[in-house]
Amino acid sequence: MKDLTFSPPRDAVDVILGQWRRERPDLDVSPMGPIGRIKRCAVLLEARLEVEFAKFGLSMWEFDMLATLRRSGAPYCLSPTELFSMLMVTSGTMTHRLKRLETRGWVERVPNDQDARSTLVRLTDEGLALIERVVEAHVVNEHALLSALSADALHELDLQLVDLLRALESPKDGAEAKSAA
Repeated sequence: MKDLTFSPPRDAVDVILGQWRRERPDLDVSPMGPIGRIKRCAVLLEARLEVEFAKFGLSMWEFDMLATLRRSGAPYCLSPTELFSMLMVTSGTMTHRLKRLETRGWVERVPNDQDARSTLVRLTDEGLALIERVVEAHVVNEHALLSALSADALHELDLQLVDLLRALESPKDGAEAKSAA
């Protein structure tokens, strides 16, 4: 691994790494580089995504809910449980969010033909028209945000992130399963 001790900083994370190397030369702080950069990129990307969503009067969570229903396919309808599982939020959070989207006229609850005891969440015509416009602008924005990378570099980054995500999502020797019990 390349020693960055005497290299000029390339970004804010390099400054932090240099400080740690100065203060704790006994520690191998190299993992802080990629993790810090991933975290910083996530924060900066989220802020820039939010700016685009705000142009349509949406927050990121509203976009996520509408987009989840849209990509589920016609009739753009999911159970609340399916929706909160896909979005990884609690049922209480989902209830609050559904009420807000219903108030705005973008989703509606409809009877579940498969289970008379439950309802489904469906995009309204207004919600569908909105998400169709927003997702187009969102994709253009994402292309612009990633335009600093060549197609090859972007492809390689994506492959590397797939490997990292798989490693993080898979239980390690059952330790996660044991700690959850």
